[in-house]
Amino acid sequence: MNLLARISTTTDQRSARLAGIGLMLLSIFMFSFGDALGKFIVATYSVGQLLWLRACAALLVLLPMIWRQRAQFMQLERPWLQLLRVTLSTLEVAAFFLATVYLPLADVVTYYLACPIFVTALSAIVLRERVGWRRWSAVLIGFCGVLIALRPSAQTVTWPAMIALAGCMAFAVLMLITRSLRATPDIVLASTQFIGTFAFGAVLTPFGWIAPSFAGLGLFAAAGCISVCALLCGNRSLKLAPASLVVPYQYSMIVWAVMFGYLVFGDVPSVATIVGAAIIIGAGFYIFLRERELGRGETVVSPPV
Repeated sequence: MNLLARISTTTDQRSARLAGIGLMLLSIFMFSFGDALGKFIVATYSVGQLLWLRACAALLVLLPMIWRQRAQFMQLERPWLQLLRVTLSTLEVAAFFLATVYLPLADVVTYYLACPIFVTALSAIVLRERVGWRRWSAVLIGFCGVLIALRPSAQTVTWPAMIALAGCMAFAVLMLITRSLRATPDIVLASTQFIGTFAFGAVLTPFGWIAPSFAGLGLFAAAGCISVCALLCGNRSLKLAPASLVVPYQYSMIVWAVMFGYLVFGDVPSVATIVGAAIIIGAGFYIFLRERELGRGETVVSPPV
């Protein structure tokens, strides 16, 4: 954390932007590695056990920061909205890892890449934000990319695919709520999400508990530590450089998903998944460019915790 703090004190704007890009790329790599590790873990252990033990490790890492800023937890803005945010975050993470039990990692990540598109659409419907025809066109094109990747038919529209899409939608609503809670400190937003997965995992863990070996405990600890480091790097990146500069690099997640999926699980993405992902990424880039042109920086979507 001290290293991240020192990086943030640079007075050279160009260096700060380069550091922001580097930290975002590192964050996405770690998130992707954590996703692949989670998929590897749920091949043996239950999703509830993963959520609980992963959250235990993450909260142990965050504990010193939580203690230093403990007063912030006593002054939460809109507690009920905070609770809804934590609930959606917990369900979204559970849906992600549950979907990876049955689907290739690249497929699940492709569905989640559509999140900025869903955020834009929901912003117009729920928050009454003005969305012009150009961005609506990008939303529709991006949704077509989702349909191509999903390959809708009686044989391909499966429950795992629907779970992944439901998780993506929950993540989109989560981002909308996070927009309205911008005054909440980062450590509060991050730690409460892990507290949510800790509680949810604790409820599910007794059902299908498998006593982990020492190697298994190491995997759970690694998953928690990786997710915390990825989150801290992502947050610092957004403080060093404009969101419109670093957020598009989040699309590199699909590259890592395909690579880890092939090397670890032997998954070869279908042509439909690749085409759909390309369309989704193109539509998402256009939306980011429009946000920058219009001077809006709020369609910022961080990867799942």
